[in-house]
Amino acid sequence: MSYSELIAKANEARKGAYAPYSEFTVGAALLCRNGKVYTGCNIENASYGATICAERTAIFKAVSEGEGEFEAIAIVGAPQGKDYEFCPPCGMCRQVMTEFCDLDNFKIVLSNGNEDRVYTLREMIPYSFDNLNDKR
Repeated sequence: MSYSELIAKANEARKGAYAPYSEFTVGAALLCRNGKVYTGCNIENASYGATICAERTAIFKAVSEGEGEFEAIAIVGAPQGKDYEFCPPCGMCRQVMTEFCDLDNFKIVLSNGNEDRVYTLREMIPYSFDNLNDKR
């Protein structure tokens, strides 16, 4: 799957976001090694700690369905009603990615609709909290 197709899936997932507090909607599309794609959107809550980001929604859906090998994630977000902009994952999402994704080979794809940027997970979180170093 091309990155542009993955970005389109993330943008489609963004339509399902529930963001009445921030009014900032985010969509993510996670590409598994087997070609399957899991999508997610941000879902806010009045108790902010109960809010979940689009990236973690997609990852948790995939893991709960037995997936464990991931290649890339595309993330798009913007204020409601606006086209998407570069939307890097928050620190908590980056840390969750380190639990399930290869630091050097997993790609994080960001787009503003005109330009795409691709980073490795290691570039996004060079000093991750990691107690399972031997698993990667």
